Amino acid sequence: MTSFIDPLIALVSAHPWLAYLALFLAALLEAVPVVGSLVPGSTIILALSALIPGGELRLEGVLAAAIVGALAGDGSAFWIGHRSQGEILSAWPMSRYPRVVAQSEAFFHRWGALAVFFARFVPPIRAFVPITAGALGMPPPRFYGVNIPAILVWAPAHVLPGVLAVSALHEYAGMSHHEGVGKHLWMLAVAGGALVVALTVWILRRRHGGTVIEPAAKDAR
Repeated sequence: MTSFIDPLIALVSAHPWLAYLALFLAALLEAVPVVGSLVPGSTIILALSALIPGGELRLEGVLAAAIVGALAGDGSAFWIGHRSQGEILSAWPMSRYPRVVAQSEAFFHRWGALAVFFARFVPPIRAFVPITAGALGMPPPRFYGVNIPAILVWAPAHVLPGVLAVSALHEYAGMSHHEGVGKHLWMLAVAGGALVVALTVWILRRRHGGTVIEPAAKDAR
């Protein structure tokens, strides 16, 4: 992961507009079925948000890119499911992941509209619930009524930990006088923030995901 993130950070530091594009794509791809379970979108967002305290990126731009990307990704997945109805859940490539599809269906049946909110914070279900919600006939107004608030909570929850951690380390290490130390502490902050996000996701998956697997067995295709 570090071998991928380090060159990305170096590239966007020299070309800030690429950072906003990368943030948009990371948030969008996280919502794409199958692809979303493979793309480290949360890690990319957290890592790039650590550039905000140094002035390379602006907080409002980072939040906007993440929010718009997530809205585009979730919305596209929902409308694909909505137009194709239940057929999409058994078609390729969804058919290659019957267990996750079954979990997503059970998750949706258990929590109803709130599943759209919770799923934003629980990978890999996050990449399957929007299309599942559409396929199972959830009305668009209800979907967006839950999805938009979820994204508005999700984006700051992913961006602010990196910002706050690096800001605190800037203050502690005196970045302007200790650049070498600062770079190492910056990486430590990103790693620490990633650990916090991973722990939060693990707790959510244990709390909600564990209850999904059992009913999924009878819904599996």
